[in-house]
Amino acid sequence: MMAAIGLGRSIHRPNLARERAAEAYAGLADCRFCAHDCRVNRLSGELGVCRAGAQARVFSAQIECGDELELLPTYAIAFSGCDLRCEFCITAGPSWNPNAGQPWTAQAIADRAVAALARQARTVMFLGGEPTIHLPAALELIAALPESAKLVWKTNAHGSALGREWLDGLFNVWLADYKFGNDDCAARLAQASEYNRIVQENLLWAADQSELIVRHLLLPGHLDCCWRPIAEWIARELPSVKVSLRTEYWPAWLAKRHPELRRLVSVAEQRAALGMATALGLKLIP
Repeated sequence: MMAAIGLGRSIHRPNLARERAAEAYAGLADCRFCAHDCRVNRLSGELGVCRAGAQARVFSAQIECGDELELLPTYAIAFSGCDLRCEFCITAGPSWNPNAGQPWTAQAIADRAVAALARQARTVMFLGGEPTIHLPAALELIAALPESAKLVWKTNAHGSALGREWLDGLFNVWLADYKFGNDDCAARLAQASEYNRIVQENLLWAADQSELIVRHLLLPGHLDCCWRPIAEWIARELPSVKVSLRTEYWPAWLAKRHPELRRLVSVAEQRAALGMATALGLKLIP
């Protein structure tokens, strides 16, 4: 497997991505991109948890202004499909469906991204769904983008160690979700097992090789079971990392299946969450 290479090294990023894309494409025959480790042969039509095949699709590619302020405006490229099943997902139709959107070519999307950068976009963001399940296509796109572009990997942080190796050194910023502070909530709301071990491993790795922003969407009724342990872990293990605490949750997709998720986050919960962050000395960003 390839050696770890950080940004700022002598190897040209587009060339590095191009070399890795071929290896990642071969990896579709034994898919281990995310932590589910399905090992299905996507090239022959076998489907794993994410249900994605060999062809990546994009359901949105446009300038957006709804993420963290220091990254905006961004040209956001949203890949269809996801390896998690968060029942409150705000874009769950295309996020869960790997067949949503349109086929595309790396050069066509790259040309649009370059045009957006010329119109004052600050970054190019890879997101989904979850881009990790489409690593070969993501690498092909990186190879078509100029090395000067500031690239952001917006992820659910549920990728595998193998996936990390292919991504090493290619992104300026990792914008990573830390959704659940305990494995019971992760299993019940996102069908994920060993969630905290996996996410923490990925966050520690990302913080060591790029700029990292940890993002948490505050869920109603999950202040103490999810946000508190997440905040305490960040304060202990990643005290210098930027944290984006999002409070704009609304009951989307299948949230009505869970009584506590049928409402908005209360003002009292928002204040308590911010109070925890302040008390722990977290570096909150807007």
